[in-house]
Amino acid sequence: MNARQLVVGVDVGGTKVLGGEVEADGAVLSRLRRETPHHSMAPSVVEDTIVDVVTELAAGRPVAAVGVGAAGFVDAVGELVRFSPHLSWRDEPLRQALADRLGVPVFIDNDANTTVWAEARFGAARRRQQVLCLTLGTGIGGALVINGRLYRGANGMAGEFGHMQVVPDGRRCECGNRGCWEQYASGARVVREARELLATGSPAAHALAEATQGDPARLSGPLVTEVARAGDRTATELLAQVGDWLGVGLAGLCAGFDPELVVIGGGLSDADDLLLEPARRALARTLTGRGFRPEPPIVRAELGTDAGFVGAAELARAMLESR
Repeated sequence: MNARQLVVGVDVGGTKVLGGEVEADGAVLSRLRRETPHHSMAPSVVEDTIVDVVTELAAGRPVAAVGVGAAGFVDAVGELVRFSPHLSWRDEPLRQALADRLGVPVFIDNDANTTVWAEARFGAARRRQQVLCLTLGTGIGGALVINGRLYRGANGMAGEFGHMQVVPDGRRCECGNRGCWEQYASGARVVREARELLATGSPAAHALAEATQGDPARLSGPLVTEVARAGDRTATELLAQVGDWLGVGLAGLCAGFDPELVVIGGGLSDADDLLLEPARRALARTLTGRGFRPEPPIVRAELGTDAGFVGAAELARAMLESR
């Protein structure tokens, strides 16, 4: 294909749909954000949002291909979203539905897979062969590069680390189980804890109350991060608690996969070292064989929140070139 042909990537998460026009070298020429429709709404409403994002980015120009990173269990051939804990997809034929509406080739993969692929091609994991990636947002997405290739598993559903049970009979998760890791180490946990503090009227939540004008509904992960960056001790502690859970879980994954690098992406990664330093300390404290093995570096995704749609566009471009 012509390297100048228009390829659009779209990252569909639990709270936002983020799209961009992406060049062959990973450069983002334009980007667009929309709120994700509520999880109770029909799948067609999410499709409408994706189509609107692609159409607005195209601005009347022909589109060569569209790549979509979907927050859900995508099957091995990239046709169906089998299940999404945070959206209404259930055996949803998303690829064909979008291809029919857009009239262009569409590629679909899990959003964590598209994130790690962007980082492997253009970001923090360049020239790395064994990479573990987590995307921290509403939940936890996960992905693996093994021997330089995306590892999708037998059914396309590898990397769902957020739904490993870490607390027996713990908090109920949107997936239907209890005690999933993402209930303790995600943006949703940060917001939940902050809202509980506000509800108690605790003086420790003064800065959060001020930032939200006393309305817990205004709380979000980015807002907690902003308050923490301004020096608030409580907001900093909330992020550190999540970072500690993150590091403990990563110790288990590193015991299983022995990656040379851990990349943290997703919206919560904007907290940077407020989150990652506690995670590094917890990993060093709990990694099996500690002191007698290398600890993989934990780094923030270089492409930030663009990584999901950049990787989706790159995989769509590769799909076209393989035809």
